[in-house]
Amino acid sequence: MQLNISGPHPRGVRQDPVFKTATFAAGCFWGIEEAFRQVPGVVDVTVGYTGGSTESPSYEQVCTGLTRHAESVRVVYNPALASYETLLNVFWRSHDPTQLDAQGPDIGSQYRSAIFYHDEQQRIAAEASKAALDRSGVLNGPVVTEVQPAGPFWPAEEYHQRYVAKCRSQQDP
Repeated sequence: MQLNISGPHPRGVRQDPVFKTATFAAGCFWGIEEAFRQVPGVVDVTVGYTGGSTESPSYEQVCTGLTRHAESVRVVYNPALASYETLLNVFWRSHDPTQLDAQGPDIGSQYRSAIFYHDEQQRIAAEASKAALDRSGVLNGPVVTEVQPAGPFWPAEEYHQRYVAKCRSQQDP
């Protein structure tokens, strides 16, 4: 299966039939980017914007909420080393999926919780995972995460890429 990525190709990742793509939105993209980078089998994580109507939006445009894009991460992974279900578990643990159009102090549709599936298997897995979490009773409310087809993904500006790692390296002596 060919790598299914809309928009520019991830930096440094050659197209390889072994790799797959997953796309998630869980509030501000900086934290979830770092969470996915820790998963063995994840080859690349790019922060960006998806789920909206404007081509190649800027951070400033997305922040208005008018483009309807969500701050998202595109995860390229080797399914022999990291299953899609593993990625779903990281996604659920990395944010509060009961908050509608917000995460903590970040409010607006760009901070919504969403899974953007790339094929029918991902859709089925995402919906089953969401339903199981909702039924589990471990959350303080219903899961409001959207599950929708992946559309164009627009990488965010370079200063947003690996933001947590950049900040950490600036603090190191």
